[in-house]
Amino acid sequence: MSQLQPTVGDVEIVPLSVAAASGPSRRRLPGWLSLLLANPKSRVGLGLVGFMVIVALISPLISVSHPTDFNLLAARQAPSWHHLFGTTDQGSDIFSQVVLGARRSLILGAASALLATVLATVLGILAAYSGGIIDEVVNFLTNVFLVIPTIPLLIVISSYLKARGMTTMILVLGLTLWSFEARILRGQALSLKNRDFVQAAKVAGESTWRIVFGELMPNMISRIAAAFVLVFYVALLVDAGLEFLGLGDNTHVSWGMTLYWAQTNSAVLQGEWWPFFFPGLALVLTVVGLVFLLAGIDEVSNPRLRNLRRSK
Repeated sequence: MSQLQPTVGDVEIVPLSVAAASGPSRRRLPGWLSLLLANPKSRVGLGLVGFMVIVALISPLISVSHPTDFNLLAARQAPSWHHLFGTTDQGSDIFSQVVLGARRSLILGAASALLATVLATVLGILAAYSGGIIDEVVNFLTNVFLVIPTIPLLIVISSYLKARGMTTMILVLGLTLWSFEARILRGQALSLKNRDFVQAAKVAGESTWRIVFGELMPNMISRIAAAFVLVFYVALLVDAGLEFLGLGDNTHVSWGMTLYWAQTNSAVLQGEWWPFFFPGLALVLTVVGLVFLLAGIDEVSNPRLRNLRRSK
């Protein structure tokens, strides 16, 4: 027979130990993270991107050799237990090139996305909130960068640069990929600047920086995060394309440079598919993960999309 709990009137008295075990003392995840993890698209994206990040972090531990070592005795070997991703025509291990190249490619893409997102956020919100001549100048710069084709501009800039290290590529990509997100963020800031909470902050005498960073920007976090993810995978693809064309740093290993050397050595014409397949697969998995993550952020930040997915 179960033990009855004492009651006062019609209210049951719950022991303190039971209340402590079942009460709100459990640590919960932040609301935005719970929504993101509850979304199937963002879970797939986080899984793929997280896997590539882990590979990049532990790459020195799992690589079997230096990615640029030559071993002509092991040249042009197909994937096997000794060389999981095969070898190049000079005997370099492609598995080591892919896992070690992940670190450089991801750092370059993330840094470029961070630079472009900061520029787009600052210029977009500044133009929307200030208006007047500042808005016109920012609009003019945005329109110029939107009209100029990005890929040909990057090819011209990269071909004239003598130093093509990581810092140079980050600056080139970040300074050319900010314009389309600046236009989007400016439009969202324009829709928020006339809301009641912003007007109340103005009436209360809050400073411009306090209104921008304390009122406007927190309400645009989801769009800023989506901008970062979008520019991230665009920067990855553009950087891989530039390196594939020979406009990258030949002294370092990345996914794009592995594809470049495979194309230069005519690997496909010689029946060697693995120098193209594995670095291309790593790039595709990362971009697909970022695309799913971007779709998940859109659904989490847009209640209409969330309700539509639930109804389906």
